[in-house]
Amino acid sequence: MEQPVVSYRKVSKSYGEVHVLNEIDLDLYPGEKVAIIGPSGSGKTTIARLLMTLETPTSGTIEVDGELLWHREVDGKLVPANEKHLHSVRSKVGMVFQHFNLFPHMNILRNVAEAPRQVLGMSRKDAEQAALEMLEKVGLSDKTKEYPSRLSGGQKQRVAIARAVVMRPQVMLFDEATSALDPELVGEVLTVIKDLAATGDMAMMLITHEMDFAREIADRIIFTDGGSLVEQGTPEQIFENPQSPRLQAFLSRFRQTWYMGGAAEASITEDKR
Repeated sequence: MEQPVVSYRKVSKSYGEVHVLNEIDLDLYPGEKVAIIGPSGSGKTTIARLLMTLETPTSGTIEVDGELLWHREVDGKLVPANEKHLHSVRSKVGMVFQHFNLFPHMNILRNVAEAPRQVLGMSRKDAEQAALEMLEKVGLSDKTKEYPSRLSGGQKQRVAIARAVVMRPQVMLFDEATSALDPELVGEVLTVIKDLAATGDMAMMLITHEMDFAREIADRIIFTDGGSLVEQGTPEQIFENPQSPRLQAFLSRFRQTWYMGGAAEASITEDKR
């Protein structure tokens, strides 16, 4: 059986008395596209932030490509990982955030080429060539000399995607990648992600409230609620034959909001965790 590229084992996350995740087990396989959906406060974004080391798990372990992320094994015991270990394992994961986090003082070419030079040790020529190829893929080869302030929100997010993918991660995380965009710009970013999913061999984890997008792109959809993985299955199973009352209620509320003309609000006040 194929080994997962990411494994969560009994992972919990709490903020004081608030329990965001409750001993979740989750595997992500090479090349698999998994969409995570759920209501506000369900913990779906925390799942991604733990993998990106932006949050520390309260308990449990996470492995990336067979290596422990937050721990090391010393004399048969698990001990907290040091920053060097975290950085090494984290380098296998790329992430695209809600907000683009581009370097405002760098043009678009340098925004994409800088990390391959600094982190992967590529020469300037090779890094810029790789950046140019990625910018071509996201439809921005004509913007290489522009600065972020001159781009639309959709263009900025496409640069952010190029910057993440050029690092050749084994896993790509998309955390509500379109939620900060004006509605008319959402489509261009979703198209780029769909193209990457169709042509690339990276595993993808997508935190999204775009239900049609999730249905189209995902091999598997996971529904979270109350810090637990309540139900998972193929898009057809999740949307056409939901089993749990909580998923049935979620989809019913979502569809009602969309039907009433509130598609932009249909995220059901998506969480920030």
